[in-house]
Amino acid sequence: MASVPLVWILTLGAAIFSVGVYGVLVRRRLIGLLICAMLMFNAVVLTLVAFARAGAAPLDVTGEIFALVVCVLATATVALGLALVKALRQMNETATAVPFARQRYDVDADR
Repeated sequence: MASVPLVWILTLGAAIFSVGVYGVLVRRRLIGLLICAMLMFNAVVLTLVAFARAGAAPLDVTGEIFALVVCVLATATVALGLALVKALRQMNETATAVPFARQRYDVDADR
């Protein structure tokens, strides 16, 4: 069975990470921002596993364990983010990032 070259996996990881960065910079809805941040986490996990498989001994699973820890932390981060989005939605009747950026500047203008 032929294995996929490391360059192809790293290119795929870079493409997924780029889509995530683009989404974070362009999106206004907080749910979209969380999804794009999760894309970036998944791209990092993909590259971690690719490097672990390419350079390690067959029984060395350090890269996979580190990738699993990153996945658990990313999941916890998204759960916390969704709870914050729900709370902000109930307070402001919107789930976009724009009002929160404006609130910061409005406070400085009132002084």
